[in-house]
Amino acid sequence: MKSLDTDALRAFIIVANSGSFSIAASQLGLTQPAVSKRIAQLESQLGTKILDRVSKKVALNEAGRTLLPKARSALQQLDEAYQAVIELEGNIAGTLSIAFSHHIGLHRLPPFLKKFSASQPQVRLDIEFVDSEQAYNRLREGSSELALITLAPDPQRDMHATALWADPLVFVCSPEHQLHLRDHVSLEDLSQLDAILPAANTYTGRIVSTAFAKQGLKLGATMTTNYLETIKMMVSIGLGWSVLPRTMTEGLEIIHVPDVYLERSLGIIEHSGRKLSNAANAFKTLLIA
Repeated sequence: MKSLDTDALRAFIIVANSGSFSIAASQLGLTQPAVSKRIAQLESQLGTKILDRVSKKVALNEAGRTLLPKARSALQQLDEAYQAVIELEGNIAGTLSIAFSHHIGLHRLPPFLKKFSASQPQVRLDIEFVDSEQAYNRLREGSSELALITLAPDPQRDMHATALWADPLVFVCSPEHQLHLRDHVSLEDLSQLDAILPAANTYTGRIVSTAFAKQGLKLGATMTTNYLETIKMMVSIGLGWSVLPRTMTEGLEIIHVPDVYLERSLGIIEHSGRKLSNAANAFKTLLIA
């Protein structure tokens, strides 16, 4: 019976997730030809192609789509077996796979990551930056053990969430914007002006759109993006108003909208059906302490 190479399976999963050999090479610390060689080795072992390469794009064919969930499950079981053995003596070691939202990874986590790496040198951090909405899928498929994100407004199936930080949101514009120094700006006033907002499918975008919908107002968003740093830049050059965390308002003017308070919750999520490794527990304890 043939045994599939685990390194080749890991390369396949990353190529399948990213749709790119170059991205997979970067994540694995390999050259692109080395990744291609691993995929070719896997296809040789299987006796069939698993990826279609068309116009420099990579897509799963039927065999690849069949293999992907089983490959994820097999590697997850191997990783869990390894963790179980090294944790018999209470050791904190191995790989800790964590997903971060871009905002949390940039603005909240650096001191925690530095402290954890210094205190737990036997743990290798496998970090993936993702949109908050994607993090839930990563935990369900076993790609990440923990995620630090903007928490979903509603409870999510099979997920346990721990709120860590309240993150107040404020309306902002540039000092050159027409709303500069205006008092008593209403949501109706804002709805009639160009806005640069978090995408409607993000949790932050939903918080903003809900506030306007409660007053029967539609947003006049001219641009949307998932990246708050990009929003801040576009607001700073006067392209429109927006909503940003209060911690990101340096250089911008806060627009005071009476009787409107927006806040999102940032925190950690884990799969409720999966036992955390010693490394994950140690990192979670550090964050909560």
